[in-house]
Amino acid sequence: MKPTTRRRLRAALRVLLAVAMVAVGVQHFLAPAPFVRIVPPSLPAPLALVYISGFFEILGGAGLLIPRSRRAAGWGLIALYVAVFPANIHMAVNHVGLTDGPPPPTWALWLRLPLQALLIAWAWWVSRDEPPPRPSPAIRGAGGA
Repeated sequence: MKPTTRRRLRAALRVLLAVAMVAVGVQHFLAPAPFVRIVPPSLPAPLALVYISGFFEILGGAGLLIPRSRRAAGWGLIALYVAVFPANIHMAVNHVGLTDGPPPPTWALWLRLPLQALLIAWAWWVSRDEPPPRPSPAIRGAGGA
């Protein structure tokens, strides 16, 4: 893949992840009940945990868009994905959905688990600095001896 194509792809995926994280984070405040449902019962203060995770989702998403904070935001999102992983396990093991209605199919709940690894890889890749472009061989050789 050409460096310019890779740079554009990384920028587009960075914006997509940032918008998604901010949107989901805002939902934690506007409609916390579905998120409270999936907090494992062994954890204290489910509503507070939902608000805290929502805050960090918004912060991480916004941080991806600011070059000076991009790397920290990426690592923060990775930490967040690891921190919320117990909720995904709880959903799969106990067949818990986000609504009071019937839960999603069991396979869909189990599919959420490897999705976390994909999100981790995505956050890591889009938060990395793009290496500077290398000069072409013709330009390197033009300098002399």
